[in-house]
Amino acid sequence: MIRLFRRIAVLLLLATGTLAAAQSVANLPDAAIERSGNVYHRAVCSRAIGQGEARCMAHVRTDAYGRPLAGKPDGAAPNVTPSGYGPTALRSAYNVTATGSSATVVAIVDAYGYPNAESDLATYRSTMGLPPCTSASGCFIKLDQRGGTAYPRLNTGWAQEQALDLDMASAMCPNCRIMLVQSNSASYADLATAVNLAAARGALVISNSYGGGESGSASYNSAYTHPGVAITASTGDSGYGASFPATSPGVIAVGGTSLVRAANTRGWSESAWSGGGSGCSSTYAKPVWQTDGLCARRMEADLSAVADPATGVAVYGPTGIGSKSGWLVFGGTSVSAPLIGGIYGALGLGAANGASKIWATAATGTGFNDVTVGSNGACSGLYLCTAGVGYDGPTGWGSPSGAAGF
Repeated sequence: MIRLFRRIAVLLLLATGTLAAAQSVANLPDAAIERSGNVYHRAVCSRAIGQGEARCMAHVRTDAYGRPLAGKPDGAAPNVTPSGYGPTALRSAYNVTATGSSATVVAIVDAYGYPNAESDLATYRSTMGLPPCTSASGCFIKLDQRGGTAYPRLNTGWAQEQALDLDMASAMCPNCRIMLVQSNSASYADLATAVNLAAARGALVISNSYGGGESGSASYNSAYTHPGVAITASTGDSGYGASFPATSPGVIAVGGTSLVRAANTRGWSESAWSGGGSGCSSTYAKPVWQTDGLCARRMEADLSAVADPATGVAVYGPTGIGSKSGWLVFGGTSVSAPLIGGIYGALGLGAANGASKIWATAATGTGFNDVTVGSNGACSGLYLCTAGVGYDGPTGWGSPSGAAGF
């Protein structure tokens, strides 16, 4: 059905002479329509990847035919129907009060180009009541993987990923500077080059909302450890199973939850999102700070945040039809990784407060909302894929509750 929709859309656009728009539609992935409760969604990046290549982990909410649904942001103008959590809701859910500093750079690393990145971000921020962040002021920085302005070609799915990442970093750290580094392709080699550039250009935090198989990844693992830099990575969107770079010992591996409002002291409740990744690495040694008993190597996740498309976030970005932008609702651990990265930016924290600090602090029962319900696969009920009291694979030590856990 997705393929049929794409073909019809391309033919219509070609019939009207809108070739560029047709090419943009053709970039949409042949992703299966998935369902979370009564909500339909699909991955925006193709799952058909080769060895040494990553795919983005964003999921856009759709109708039953896979067509993206327009959304309006929670907390926006009072005359619109809210759909998707905005900054106010997300900061409330995770008890984040800090807003960051212009001295802090949060970097977003993604593949391919996104020509409307700055203007779309401006719409999100103005609608949400966040301060402007422009290239003219030095707040917004966009670079290719070599540090220049020879930006790669547009890929609609990855551009949607970039919009999501930029908006989540802004939501959690509205006063941070934001650096968007676009790699030439989704190969591990190009993405690692972009990560290294972000670190060299002064990023305190680097968010990576992508992943792939561990085979062939070892040559690029060093890019995900930089002195002083907090590096987040999405654990996946296909349920139980390890994903690189989330299995890299140098990153903060971020899993996914379903987030709903609740009549409790916190005001929110979370369960493990069935699509979120978790797993035991077959490649990378177990860090000395990891204390779980059933995985002999690096275990993911370390912590988690909202990722379920059924409880998704509002994003302003490419709609997939020509160059048109609009409000969409997104999920996937592509939400949780930049969201956690934004919290690190807001708190001004780097590598010293990374995964090893999370494990040490959370084990004392401090600083995290323990997520004890839900599963992302079949593992005989073990913590590897089943949420429970304390540490578990799908949600790590839980979701942040303010600064204490870091």
